[in-house]
Amino acid sequence: MSNIDQLTVDTIRLLSIDQIEAANSGHPGLPMGAAPMAYSLWAKYMNYNPANPDWVNRDRFILSAGHGSALLYSLLHLFGYDLSLEDLKNFRQWQSLTPGHPEFKHTVGVEATTGPLGQGISNGVGMAMAEAHLAATYNREGFPVIDHHTYVLCSDGDLMEGVSAEASSLAGHLRLGKLIALYDSNDISLDGELAVSFTEDVKKRYEAYGWQYLRVEDGNDLEAMGRAIEAAQKETGKPTLIEVRTVIGYGSPNRAGSSEAHGKPLGTEERFEVRKAYQWSSEEDFYVPAEVREHLASIQTRLSEKEAAWNDLYDQYQVKYPELANQLQLAIKGELPKGWEQHLPAYQATDKAMATRVASGQTIQALAKHVPMLIGGSADLASSNNTLMKDEQDFHSENYAGRNLWFGVREHGMGAALNGMMYHGGVRVFGATFLVFSDYLRPAIRVAALSKLPVIYVFTHDSIAVGEDGPTHEPVEQIPSLRLIPGVHVIRPADANETVAAWQYAMNQQEHPVVLALSRQNLPILEGTVGKDQEIIAKGAYIVSEAQNANPQGVIIATGSEVSLAIEAQQKLAEKEIYVRVVSMPCRELFDQQSQEYQDSVLPPNLRARLAVEAAHPMGWERYVGEQGSIIGVDQFGASAPGGFLMKKYGFDVDHVMERVEALLKK
Repeated sequence: MSNIDQLTVDTIRLLSIDQIEAANSGHPGLPMGAAPMAYSLWAKYMNYNPANPDWVNRDRFILSAGHGSALLYSLLHLFGYDLSLEDLKNFRQWQSLTPGHPEFKHTVGVEATTGPLGQGISNGVGMAMAEAHLAATYNREGFPVIDHHTYVLCSDGDLMEGVSAEASSLAGHLRLGKLIALYDSNDISLDGELAVSFTEDVKKRYEAYGWQYLRVEDGNDLEAMGRAIEAAQKETGKPTLIEVRTVIGYGSPNRAGSSEAHGKPLGTEERFEVRKAYQWSSEEDFYVPAEVREHLASIQTRLSEKEAAWNDLYDQYQVKYPELANQLQLAIKGELPKGWEQHLPAYQATDKAMATRVASGQTIQALAKHVPMLIGGSADLASSNNTLMKDEQDFHSENYAGRNLWFGVREHGMGAALNGMMYHGGVRVFGATFLVFSDYLRPAIRVAALSKLPVIYVFTHDSIAVGEDGPTHEPVEQIPSLRLIPGVHVIRPADANETVAAWQYAMNQQEHPVVLALSRQNLPILEGTVGKDQEIIAKGAYIVSEAQNANPQGVIIATGSEVSLAIEAQQKLAEKEIYVRVVSMPCRELFDQQSQEYQDSVLPPNLRARLAVEAAHPMGWERYVGEQGSIIGVDQFGASAPGGFLMKKYGFDVDHVMERVEALLKK
């Protein structure tokens, strides 16, 4: 290692240590051990431009071991991103740009929100999928406008998490040659020696997945590290895992190689000893030697030249392939083609009853023809979820231009890969499974919400009406529990028109993940939804069927399949001269965002006889029905029986709804 390389590596280490000491909180062990591999990658092999962090053809870097965030912040600062030394000094402080774990869209240069182990390496799979798809779709001979790598720095903990197994298996199957993972292999976990819990042969495991496996025996050997990265770049038919043997807390006389270096500050005395071990000349905190600044400035110049050369190539591409270039630009910006909504299906009340999963499938077909950036698939349930784009090809190792993704039975891996594709950009993604199995990918949904990724989830078989499959397949708590995740918009449409509007809303917005909870059973097309588009979803709730007289005595609030039930009960009640309003509330999150005036117009405060009807756990409906209202929900597991029988058995029938309304009016 040259003198300037060693000095820069030690600068990275000490800046990381200083951040953690200033906060009196953090994880110094990983930055101290992994700094050489990170420096080698950033200084010599990655293509990016700190002056333009959003350059579309940049290499992506994910710190999957997000607890080592101080390392990433040191790299971003030193390599010229808009992250100041003052920002580093505010590590882990209120509203700082350097939070405890990296957050997408919060800190410049952070490509993915990481910290929950296993998510980052799995996001990397999605990023590599997006790169492969865009390259196959838009590149032409002599114009490789999309041509970059995805690099991941992962830890033992990442590889222990099950989601990494799902995603790594998928990556090997898809032969994603531009995915390179650097495995910080230090034999230590938070609680102690790794061998207590993790002794598998990582080499054999990843070779079995279809990856190339390489090994660097000494994490401080930059030459060996460079040879490994070069070999990984040359392997275009397989992803690569480079196991780099490191010492956690390298340079700490009393903590190196032990779990004591993992997750607590070194302390003043030990930091002094570390500086001695690194032969550091300054006692100043957050010190960056002038020669390091000069060295990295020269690298920044080279990096900016890389983008300049690409810009010249892209200018020529625009001239030769203007239509493709325009389509690519829209995709990069996340903008939809003009007039795409005009091609969405619409339904009349006289049309046959239709399951909302079927209406969703018909909407997907329309979107596929007019929104070329749409790509998605299912966790081996496409025929049930109705998510296969019939006129589109499959995405696989021989055809990355395909838009139908086959995730296999890997729900969590699917969720994390979808996030990775959205982090990358240039695509709009959806993923599907049964609603009850949303639990398998919940951590990825949570991170999508935290990162403000507009991933669309198509979750079908949304209630106990699933029937004969029994309680393992009948969701009860999933809808309210998904509503609890901040930023997730759960939409449970009542019919085909509400389903189309839900897709329209989901495609138009850029800030939130959207869950579509869809029925397996057929539902009638409601008169109250005919002729309306996104407006019936955009406000979250609306009057789908007004009371027959001008002064309703009560309100039935329902979602999904229970809206038609509520309307049927409304009509029967009218025969008894009991008049109620029916409100469809497909999305509570959107309704909560409306003005008080609008909310009161839908649910007038004077109407206290309110009944909420939803075939899910009743939690949360209390706020809408009030103290004098009531709820028909499901607070126990389902059973194996025909769906219609179960719905009636659990209280979702006209007579029971009528009884409950009448009881409320007698209070």
